[in-house]
Amino acid sequence: MKTFLYDWFGLNAWLFKAINAWHSPWLDQFMLLGSRLAEHDLFAIWLCVLVLAALWASRRQLREALLPWFSVIAVFSLAYVADGWVVSGLKEWFSFPRPSLALPPEFVHVVGSPEHNLMHSLPSGHTSFAMLIAASVWPVLSRPWRWAAGSFVVWVALSRISLGAHFPADVTAGALSCLLVVWLVRKVVTMLSVKPA
Repeated sequence: MKTFLYDWFGLNAWLFKAINAWHSPWLDQFMLLGSRLAEHDLFAIWLCVLVLAALWASRRQLREALLPWFSVIAVFSLAYVADGWVVSGLKEWFSFPRPSLALPPEFVHVVGSPEHNLMHSLPSGHTSFAMLIAASVWPVLSRPWRWAAGSFVVWVALSRISLGAHFPADVTAGALSCLLVVWLVRKVVTMLSVKPA
């Protein structure tokens, strides 16, 4: 089962090596920035950004513009807690090794500080947090901003592979598990916010 779902019949390690092999000083700094923007300790800053965006969007039509943003902020906050439980639970359940432990040293180029826990690679918490941001704000974004949000998730996912922290399967699992969490939380928030007739 692991061969199919995680190793992808060797494609997971092959993709890791292909992405992780590309390095230059500017690319490494760009990837470090991508990972840094998806650190969980930035939750309060991202929450403030959402509140400011809500206030900016509502500067003319207060009530009508604020209601969707209240939903976004509720989904972002509640899904952050739920996703934290899911990610930590899955990491403990699977205990898959990070690339620096799973592959020979000559195949892994680690940029920045190495991850402190080498046995909890699946799912990627950074990619999950990037998806949390993008999926939470998705309903209020215009098409160009949706492209930007999707690009942000891809950037963070690629940064985790490029920096040597995760395999492609880890970032895929982080994105998909968080997408499911946000979808479920949004369903609950929508159900609770519907006014009775």
